[in-house]
Amino acid sequence: MFLPLFSLTGRRALVTGAGRGMGLGIARALARQGAQVAVNEALPERAQEAAECLVNEGYDAIAAPADITDPAQLREMVTGVKARWGGIDIFVANAGVPVGGMTYGRFVESAPEEWKAYIDLNLYGLMHGCQAVLPGMLEQGWGRIIAITSESWRAGVPMGIAAYAASKAGAVGFIRQLASETGRQGVTVNALSLGTMNNWEGAEAIARKSCAVARAGSPQDVGAGVAYLASEEASWVTGQVHALNGGSLTA
Repeated sequence: MFLPLFSLTGRRALVTGAGRGMGLGIARALARQGAQVAVNEALPERAQEAAECLVNEGYDAIAAPADITDPAQLREMVTGVKARWGGIDIFVANAGVPVGGMTYGRFVESAPEEWKAYIDLNLYGLMHGCQAVLPGMLEQGWGRIIAITSESWRAGVPMGIAAYAASKAGAVGFIRQLASETGRQGVTVNALSLGTMNNWEGAEAIARKSCAVARAGSPQDVGAGVAYLASEEASWVTGQVHALNGGSLTA
């Protein structure tokens, strides 16, 4: 008997920043393919609401609240998920915007404490998360690590997001190096690099002008990309940055 393509039945996934938007889309897509999904959010009530939403849709999901910029909280959260399910097969590092929201401004007028929020979340959060989940993946000889990045690492835009883009560029460098260490042990490491998404006002208007596919990206688009990278069918794909941008950048 053959499982359907991209089946994740029997897999256990942890998605950070999954309480809403793209993260919830990722969690829903993984659950739809058969995975058990732990919904992480820094705000406990948001994690619980999202997990309950998935459960009400018939999926197997639990809330896993933790501030992933705090290594102790992150390790405790991972330990709890492992205790519940026996392990973690898929780790999606999606959380990318600090709890206080996105900030904009010229780099020359910014302060180091503003940069720190993005580096702690998008680089150190990813690194600490990988360090927490990798031992189990390596021991079982199978794992998927997927970092959600942004096309801002690849192309400069006059939006005042230098620190955010730098943190995403750091994540890209990290996943490429990590992939070279883990591929022979069955663990793939990739990034999904997002273009203009429909989670902010004005995105659709910009996307209609700049994208070959004249619309902004959606949670469903991101979820589908992650579900593929998490699947058995993507076992020969690692160390890659996959652009999901509607054709706004083609190189």
